[in-house]
Amino acid sequence: MSVFSKILTALKGSAREIGESVVDANATRIYEQEIHESKAALARAKQDLTLVMAQEKAAEREIERLEREITRFEEHALAALDKAEDHLAGDVASRIAELEAEHTAQQRAQADFAQHIVNLKDLIRQAETRVREHERELAVAKTTESVYRATESISQSMGSGASKLGGARESLERIKERHTLMADRMKAAEELDAEFGNKALERKLAAAGIGEDANRKEAVLARLKARRDAGSERIE
Repeated sequence: MSVFSKILTALKGSAREIGESVVDANATRIYEQEIHESKAALARAKQDLTLVMAQEKAAEREIERLEREITRFEEHALAALDKAEDHLAGDVASRIAELEAEHTAQQRAQADFAQHIVNLKDLIRQAETRVREHERELAVAKTTESVYRATESISQSMGSGASKLGGARESLERIKERHTLMADRMKAAEELDAEFGNKALERKLAAAGIGEDANRKEAVLARLKARRDAGSERIE
């Protein structure tokens, strides 16, 4: 095989792959368009059916007209025979024969139209059923595609946002550690103040019975007793 033939083969293969990829990427849209075209064809079939039904009714009316004509000419032929007008009766008989032949042809046409109507109605019912099935399948396909797109979008968002979420978690951990450190330092400061600061000294003085707090209890009791004694003297 020549190089040029190989290049052509490769180009054909690439074109086929591109065509298949385009079809796959637009499968739902193509399916929807095919359903749309099927519905349009179904509408045309219904129009054709109305035309055939109209022709069948026209044939039926023509048959009724011919039957009236045949009856009328039969009466004329009988009247001619009654008047011994055999030649005239023969002419009328010829006309009746023509009408009967036309009547037979119209009956065949009406029967054909009636059969076409039955066949078309059956085909239209089948087509409508298939179209409804395809529309249901299309709805399912669209819903499935929406779910796939949403799932893919969420997956991509989670993937691209994983580093951001990780960074946010690290920031939160650093904040917690800083708060814990601050709380530990405040607790340590309180412990140091209790051990070495003014509070420690006040507790030591109170324990030794020295300072304002040392005699506060006795002072309160003395004040209450004095109030009680003063009240007793007023009563006496």
